[in-house]
Parts: sequence; structure tokens; C-alpha cells
Amino acid sequence: MSEGTLPPGIAGSEGEGDEPLDVVGVGFGPSNLGLAIAIEEHNAASPRPVRAEFVEAKERFGWHTGMLLPGTTMQISFLKDLATQRNARSRYSFVNYLAERNRLTEFINHQTFFPTRLEFHDYLFWAAESVSALVRYGTKAVAVRDTGRWLEVETAGPDGPAVLRTRNVVLAGGLTPRLPSGVEPSVRQFHNHRLLDHLDELPELRHQRFVVLGAGQSAAEVTEYLHDRFGAAEVHGVFARYGYSPADDSPFANRVFDPAAVDDFFAADPAVRRQLLDYHRSTNYSCVDLPLIQSLYQREYAELVSGERRLFLHGASSVSAVKEEPDGVRVEIVHNPTRTVTALDCDAVVYATGFDPMPLRGLLADVCDPDQLDDEPHVTRDYRLQASERLSGGIYLQGGTEHTHGLSSSLLSNIAVRSAEILESITDSLLPARDSA
Repeated sequence: MSEGTLPPGIAGSEGEGDEPLDVVGVGFGPSNLGLAIAIEEHNAASPRPVRAEFVEAKERFGWHTGMLLPGTTMQISFLKDLATQRNARSRYSFVNYLAERNRLTEFINHQTFFPTRLEFHDYLFWAAESVSALVRYGTKAVAVRDTGRWLEVETAGPDGPAVLRTRNVVLAGGLTPRLPSGVEPSVRQFHNHRLLDHLDELPELRHQRFVVLGAGQSAAEVTEYLHDRFGAAEVHGVFARYGYSPADDSPFANRVFDPAAVDDFFAADPAVRRQLLDYHRSTNYSCVDLPLIQSLYQREYAELVSGERRLFLHGASSVSAVKEEPDGVRVEIVHNPTRTVTALDCDAVVYATGFDPMPLRGLLADVCDPDQLDDEPHVTRDYRLQASERLSGGIYLQGGTEHTHGLSSSLLSNIAVRSAEILESITDSLLPARDSA
């Protein structure tokens, strides 16, 4: 993949006689990678190519690298890759990736729809290295402004500040890790999204004990991984339910992630939307694959039989107090029905407590009213942000639209189709925009 080659300063400046870019993508994770692939394939067949550039705060492409735990598998079919549902003949399909990696026959013999997370990350990395996209790595988008003729994206990167002029901005900054109120991240208290990095940085284990807070797939995976990796340590899982709840991945329930379901959801009244989200939360939130639940239960039961306990699953419980000390963390776990408190001295607390959408207020403060940038921003069916004032270009959201577009908003499930819809909206606006430039 070719990285951004434009010099530092102002790109697409009017004084240089250059047109503004057609698209600036903020973030280069799977969502905007899918868009970059759609743009490349569009440009190969169109007399009017789309000029795009992407900025990514990371130094290189990566997708949840801190949670690439051994043996963990994807929860969606490999056919829901970056391109297949948009273009089944795309060279960026997962099947073509397997062919280029000389593993197609072996994967077929594996008889699964669900590759390991490590393999799917390699697929994403392969696609990011292959696509002909201009990407400025190590560069952060600071602000979006409206000049009256086009939009400007102010960036900060290794070569200093720069401004990218563009007709459209596509925001795909990913999710922000969520920690419980009052928790300050530290070397001993951290969110699970960078688990492997934090474990490598952990000081010597004085207590041989971990606490994992959360009831979802990530929490269960972290609990299993810690139990495997630290053979002498206790692992305490804490969650408000009596146990992990199984994910509903049945065929009918999975229709909530179909492209057609996005149309249904967007057309529905707010009350119906809330009802659908409540009905189908078990497909995505605070739920765990059944084989993993069974594995953890079997481990806990085997230790009960042997009397050598290392795995403790505290159901119907919560953490009532956390105090970090020089050599560890003291955690108080309360059993909610009886109010019984268990105090533990542990080496680390892992918070598998979910994510929030990309914050918009700071980035878009100059172009949108703050009230429009709350937890439920106003967007059109094509993922375009609606502002009170008419903007000189389009601002599109890849994520943060669950309230309007349904459960697939922040997931991999719909990337290929969503990329096509956003690109079609952009290309529809390009001809009149270019004629007036």
C-alpha cells in the first residue's frame, strides 16, 4: 500500500490550482478500509475517479491487536468480509486472500464459517497493504471546518500540522474504550482492548490473582486466557448476572444484521427501533458463545472436584470498591442479593466493560451545533450527518448510528454494503460539485 505522498502543509490548496479531494477518511480501520477498496474498484471502471486520502492515528494498520488471543474465533461468517456482499467478484474477498496465502484448500477442509481472529486480522492487514489508497499513518484529525466552498480537515502528524481540503469527510475513528466511572487507567487497571500489551508491561505478580469485570464475549475470553497463561494465578470473573448468557446466533436472529434490516430499522418509528434493539441485544451485547461458556463452567467444576481452585466466577455480583496500592489492587466484590462482601488483593483488574462511539464534539465543534453531536446524532439513510446549517460538503459516519441504522452500525457485518452506500452518495454529488468548482 502506498502511503500519503503529499508534502506537509495544505493539500489541494486553491492557490496551487488543485481541486480539493473528493473524500478525506478519518481513521483507517476496517470500515474506511472497506471504503478505500470500494473507491479503488469504482475508479477502475469509472471515467470520473474519486480522489481520496485517509488519516490514521496509529503508526500502522492494526485491528484490536491487544485481543488477538490464541484460538479465539470470529463471530461472523468470513463471507461478511470487506467486499463480498458489495462485489462477489472482488479481489479483496476473504476467499481470494486465502488463495493468495495458499491456504484455500486447507480452509475448505476446516469446514467452518468462522476463521480465527488472528487469521481475520491477517486478512485485514493483507487488504490494507494491497489497496491503492493514500494513507497518512501517525496522523490525527484535529478539527473539521467549513470554508464556504468545501470542508477542511486539520491534522497533526509527524511532519507537523497540515490541512486537507475536501468535498466530503468520512469519519470512522472506531470505538472508545469505556471504563467505569471513577476508574483511572494504570499499569494495574486497564481496559481489555489492549490486554496483551498491558500484560507484557505488568510488574511482578505479588498476589497471583486477577479480577475481570464484565459479562460479554471479551470478558469471558480474557478470563479463559488469564487462566491458561498464568498457571499459578487465581482468576476472578465478576458480573451482575448469575452467569454468562449465550449469544443468539441462530439464523432468524441473524437477520437483524442483514442489509435489508438497515432499511427496516431506519424507516421505523423510534419506539419500534428501541423495541428491536431490546429484542436482539443478545446477538451482540453482554453475551458469550455457548462453547466458551461450557468450557469455563467445566473448568470451574473440575476445580471444585479436585479442591484446587483457581477459577472463581462471581455471579449476581459487582465491584463496590477498588483501591490501587504500591504492589497491587485491593478489590471489594459484593454479592448483590446478600450484600456479602469479599475483599481480594490482586495484581491487576481488567475492565471488559465495552466501548463508546467515536466522540464527535471536539472534531466537529466548528461545523455543527453541539446539540447535534450528542449520543444520537441526526443522520440520513446514507449515513450523512445532518447539520442545522447547510454545509459545503458531506460528513458521513461509519459508526455511532445504531439508533438510526441498527445493531450492525459498529460491527463488521455490514461494512461492504455500507461502503457502497456511502460511496454512491458521494459520487452522486461529485458531478455538480466539480462543475461548480
